[in-house]
Amino acid sequence: MREPKVALLGMILESNRFARPADGHDFRSLTWLAGNELLGEARSATPSLATEFAAFVQAMDATGPWHPVPCTLAASHPAGPVAQDVFEMIAEAIETQLAAAGPLDAVYICNHGAMVAEHSHDPDGDLMARVRAAVGPQTLIISTLDLHGNISPKMVDACDLIVGYRTNPHVDMIERGEEAAFSLRRCLASGTRPKIALAKPPIVPASVSLLTAEAPYGALIDYGQRRQAELGGAILNVSVFGNFIFSDTPDNGVSVVVTAKDDPEIARQLADEIADRAWLQRESFVRSLSTVDQAVSMASEPAGPPVIFSDAGDNPGGGGSGKTTELLAALHAAESENVLYGSFFDPALAAEAHHLGVGAEFTAVFNRNNGSADWEKWDRRFEAPARILALHDGNVIGERGMTSGRQMHLGPCAALELGGIRVVVISDRAQTADPVFFHMLGLDVEAATCVVVKSRGHFRAGFSGWFAPEQVFEIDTAGLTSPVLERWPFEFIPRPSFPLDPDTVWKEIVQG
Repeated sequence: MREPKVALLGMILESNRFARPADGHDFRSLTWLAGNELLGEARSATPSLATEFAAFVQAMDATGPWHPVPCTLAASHPAGPVAQDVFEMIAEAIETQLAAAGPLDAVYICNHGAMVAEHSHDPDGDLMARVRAAVGPQTLIISTLDLHGNISPKMVDACDLIVGYRTNPHVDMIERGEEAAFSLRRCLASGTRPKIALAKPPIVPASVSLLTAEAPYGALIDYGQRRQAELGGAILNVSVFGNFIFSDTPDNGVSVVVTAKDDPEIARQLADEIADRAWLQRESFVRSLSTVDQAVSMASEPAGPPVIFSDAGDNPGGGGSGKTTELLAALHAAESENVLYGSFFDPALAAEAHHLGVGAEFTAVFNRNNGSADWEKWDRRFEAPARILALHDGNVIGERGMTSGRQMHLGPCAALELGGIRVVVISDRAQTADPVFFHMLGLDVEAATCVVVKSRGHFRAGFSGWFAPEQVFEIDTAGLTSPVLERWPFEFIPRPSFPLDPDTVWKEIVQG
């Protein structure tokens, strides 16, 4: 068999409709690679780009000869809708690269699946449709997506196989990239054309209810994998997407995507079966949070076990600013002791600390440059006497969880001591899902009574070595990622949808 010719590309952004728009700088500060530079980074021992993209390339390398055609991979930290001109710049570059490549056997698209644009509710689907138009109907298109994707019919129509993450916190990106590569090899060898089915029950859960180590979401994913195994080789993939509710699009909602080897009816039946099961369990997709007052009380209890708090309203991994001060100010006012707080995104404060040097004492002013835009209204100014404990350049390799083994560039970083609270300040907005944010500055996670992270759920994998599930608390803080859905003026989510509309009626299902 001749070497398959496979184009490699993607545009990765999880969009929070209520956050500031994503511009060119957002992509260039994380990933914007093309050609041989993209391929070389994917083959690196510690790649800085999307883990599943590198895994796909390395799995293709390991399974036989192939002819990679590296186009463009652009990725941004989660933010608001992508600017139209940025989307067009990336999409047009990809179209030009595909045209220059000539006939292709396949295309691998590495996207997130929850992108919104200034001009479109479904830029993921738009990009996939443009790729399909560029390469023609015979070329296989395989995509990997985050399990928070908002799956649209346009996405399904453009692709031959969609592979979604199965874990939240996300720790299976290597496996999913490898799965995409192995599935592509299988399809090319057999000459089969996969068939995709999509089912969407009207459930729009907040991300806090989408942990995969527990029901209902984890049980749904496990059920899909069990049914796939029972059906043998007839099914190539079962992916259950939970949605990213803050995208606020007509395609929001739980999505069951089943890819069959060649039989569309088997795919449709299984997708409907899993969707029905999700609907019967819809009440379980609602979770409660702890209040700020409760968090302060727990942090002030030295006799209790150590605890870790999610500053749930300000998760940079969901478009949060990384700059809200509500919980920090409350803990400081209570004179909390032995607390680690990470990580506050404030380049100006980090720069000042680097200028003053380790050991210097000064008044730390958080959010001195905050603006008046709607998405900044929770980024309140806060100041307190501080001492500089440590400094770092922010170039680190992840230790645990979703960023394990991944190169990160956090910019100038500092550890500040505010009484009994040690605060990590970073210069590149990122969620604190990995203990390396503390360890790079010499801060000991194990010795802390309380750890606070600006992360919604991915920190659970990174910090599982110190905190059991019963020691983890999601705090009801204000911010761009507050999971209290009643606070948000959703405009485009299909209505009625549960739990926004508790009396939503979908269809009668007889539970067997």
